[in-house]
Amino acid sequence: MRAGAVEPCSNFIMLSLYLNPMLAGSALQFAISKATIEGKVTMSALLILSLFSWTIIITKARQLIIARKWARKFFDAYNETRDPMDIKRKTLDFEGAPAYQLYIRGADEVDYHLKNNPVQVESRPVFASDPEIGRGNTDHLARSRTTKISVASFDAVKVVMEEAAAAEAMALEKGMIVLSTAVAGGPFIGLLGTVWGVMETFSGIATAGSASLTAMAPGVAGALICTVIGLLVAIPAMFSYNFMVTTIRNITQELDGFSARYANQLEHKYVDHRPLSDELRDSNEKLAMQMTEANEMMTARIVKAVTGLRGQMA
Repeated sequence: MRAGAVEPCSNFIMLSLYLNPMLAGSALQFAISKATIEGKVTMSALLILSLFSWTIIITKARQLIIARKWARKFFDAYNETRDPMDIKRKTLDFEGAPAYQLYIRGADEVDYHLKNNPVQVESRPVFASDPEIGRGNTDHLARSRTTKISVASFDAVKVVMEEAAAAEAMALEKGMIVLSTAVAGGPFIGLLGTVWGVMETFSGIATAGSASLTAMAPGVAGALICTVIGLLVAIPAMFSYNFMVTTIRNITQELDGFSARYANQLEHKYVDHRPLSDELRDSNEKLAMQMTEANEMMTARIVKAVTGLRGQMA
């Protein structure tokens, strides 16, 4: 065979080794082995980002599954109660539900004000003929309660509930910045490594003075692998991010709705909304009773002292 014919045959064999994964191993391994130092640094950064991303995906998926599961159980239990404080008093536990955390914070605050800042009111009569009794209506419970809290105390309860709702929303969104960074930054980091690798390849070709395909293929493959890895990092993060953001938004809206409903039921049953004239009348009646008791005690002491003095004089 002539020498001129040997060179094209040799080039074809080398090209086959480069391009055929069955002969030269997997394309991924080949491209990684041909990557430059800059490309390998880029791939290492993408690998670290991928580890963080998958850690968030796994932990956040587990958190959301638990939150949805326990939220359903909590709402079922809450819907079966007539008194909004029943779950706390029965010491039921729904630790994984964000709504339960809001509920328990509000219930603790109401209990605090009932013990430390109570408002005593007269019990209003409940008529047995009321058709709403026994149908889940809590108005008769509110009428029968004599210890309530003031409007100012209830404002403090609402502040605590708002803080609890914000804390639960932040806990649900914690770590999502890593996924959004992987979605937005992964492809660009990979593109940077690719452009840098292609630049190094063309620089080497210009220095060697050879522009054959066999000379360019290893460098281009080593450069393109950065983009491939960047996409492999971004694609799972993108699907996970979209799904989790939607789930978190649903849980947050559900939490806001429950907060409004819970506050309304607490206000209906535990907050004193009597007219000012009634409050003044009750205050005057209490003051009159205290003055009467004081007068009776003073009269009893005077009578006792006079009786004792008469006994000494006798």
